[in-house]
Amino acid sequence: MSQPKTIVEAHLVLSDGEVFEGEAFGAPADVAGGEVVFNTVLSGYQEVITDPSYAGQVITFTYPHIGNYGTSALDKEARRPFCRGVILRDLARRRSSWRSDEDLDSFLRRHDVPGIAGLDTRRLTRHLRDSGAMPGAFGTADQATLLAAAKAESGTDGVDLVSTVTTPERYVVGHGPRKVVAYDLGVKATMLRHLGEIATVTVVPANTPASEVLAMNPDGVFLSNGPGDPTEAGPIVNEIPKLLGEVPVFGICLGHQVLALALGGSTTKMKFGHHGGNVPVQDARTGKVEITSQNHNFAVVPGSVPGVTETHRCLNDGALEGMVLEDVPAFSVQYHPEAGPGPHDSRYLFDEFAELMDSVRPVAARGE
Repeated sequence: MSQPKTIVEAHLVLSDGEVFEGEAFGAPADVAGGEVVFNTVLSGYQEVITDPSYAGQVITFTYPHIGNYGTSALDKEARRPFCRGVILRDLARRRSSWRSDEDLDSFLRRHDVPGIAGLDTRRLTRHLRDSGAMPGAFGTADQATLLAAAKAESGTDGVDLVSTVTTPERYVVGHGPRKVVAYDLGVKATMLRHLGEIATVTVVPANTPASEVLAMNPDGVFLSNGPGDPTEAGPIVNEIPKLLGEVPVFGICLGHQVLALALGGSTTKMKFGHHGGNVPVQDARTGKVEITSQNHNFAVVPGSVPGVTETHRCLNDGALEGMVLEDVPAFSVQYHPEAGPGPHDSRYLFDEFAELMDSVRPVAARGE
């Protein structure tokens, strides 16, 4: 019979001085910190933790019971987690899924990600909702040390996080009949799986020049999701205009934001962002409402992007969620149609990308 795990007291201290009590789990840490945000998904915690879009952030799960089905190598969205830490209310004592390889605590320890459990996540979520996402620090150090660390955290504004998550070299996935080049700004594995059904996908680093992409003679270019401030996403903003009009372009999340910047639009930091799997978005062209998965702290300013039709709005707060360029074959959405985790309402957008590519270069004209 296994021995009960030793409980180690820990605290979370936000940069405004708010203190929360809990217990340490995951990788041991005297002090760990980052920008504290909350996510409202009910399941899919491993996919959330391994989403590169969370680089620089500490994830608070609002759903109280996390870890009950363990973790699986099949469910990871990236080669490793890039988040700074995990905050939970109740860490499951045992995993109960035939698919699981290890429990959540062991998974986080293996990837050197610290966590804090037993915390009043309802109070924390209400505080972040009212005050906004903010830097915080947690661990087994004393509260004064944690407060100093929280105040020293820079957050995600004005920080280049894309370079920390992008692939260092090209690789190919998928088996579809078209050729797509995907800029890895922090791409998720589920996103690549869906692209791989419609195309053979060459994934390239975020700093790849447009000339190299066009030399591959792709049928389309994909701009992926990713972390942080789009104004600090590197050279991609200057390369996108060289692609527009040459090849169809589809952007998701950060890809949507950098496309907007490339067109002369502007972005802004949101109060606490959209992080969850139940965000309602309406297509202004049809009136149809989709329930979407989202994960972003920055947004495109409505009305700031010239030469586009704004196609989608968030019904919760009116945020701009989609646009189509008027003169060239390109479109983008702020939400995640691949939804790992989340609803499948928007997966048709990958088919729309395929149709857009075929409208520019029919299959018969590819010479393959």
